[in-house]
Amino acid sequence: MAVTEPRPSPAPVLWQVRAGIPRQLYWLLAFLGLVVPLTLWWMGSLSGTDSVFLPSPAKVWARTLTWWTEDALLNDITISIGRVVAGFLVSAMIALPLGLLIGSFKAVQGLLEPLTEFIRYMPAVAFIPLVMLWVGIDESSKVAIIFIGTFFQMMLLVAEDVRRVPMAQIEAAQTMGANRRELVEKVILPSAKPALLDTMRVCMGSAWTYLVVAELVAANSGLGHAILKAQRFLQTDKIFAGILIIGLIGLLTDQAFRLVHRKLYPWAHLKG
Repeated sequence: MAVTEPRPSPAPVLWQVRAGIPRQLYWLLAFLGLVVPLTLWWMGSLSGTDSVFLPSPAKVWARTLTWWTEDALLNDITISIGRVVAGFLVSAMIALPLGLLIGSFKAVQGLLEPLTEFIRYMPAVAFIPLVMLWVGIDESSKVAIIFIGTFFQMMLLVAEDVRRVPMAQIEAAQTMGANRRELVEKVILPSAKPALLDTMRVCMGSAWTYLVVAELVAANSGLGHAILKAQRFLQTDKIFAGILIIGLIGLLTDQAFRLVHRKLYPWAHLKG
């Protein structure tokens, strides 16, 4: 009689690879992921550390309220959002068609991709003197810095999304007589759209990371400017407040992109 070895017990649901978990458990873990760092921050601020180095959450909240009521926080938020959105949109309008061409045609890839790979490793902050010289110090210079920080990365990511379109789809369209334009417009672009929207979401996050750098250029308003000004006066609570506000706006933007993705491409979120 053959002796069968006992099968290993299945791993708990939390540790099964790519397995779903109950929604209540998910939100509980998300709540803990936010509360635990906040608690550690609060405990650290009570440990005798000088508030200049680590202000308490209560002081940061009080500074945020003061900023709102006395220092035009809403105006700073509006200006910063405008700069980020403008830089992002300019990047997208140029990067999307170029990335589509790079991913679709090897000749365009050979012409543009090596140069783009080279430029994208150059830090955006290093371009500030050139931007001030070429563009000036008005609002367009802030948009230009955000554009430089996001454009080259976006173009390469778009090209990679296009290259992921299965060749079988392209070959099937070719057998039915599709020409180059039809292949790009009716096969490659529709198939790549879900990935392209995800790329836009990631690049919007990159745009927000360049906000403070952009507002180094002779800015007199905006969240990044407020953070840099607070640094000069050792207002650490305002620095914390500015960083948290930027993070909150970025989180809301990210969730908006995710919601749009789910509405437009619900099939991409079905459990396989």
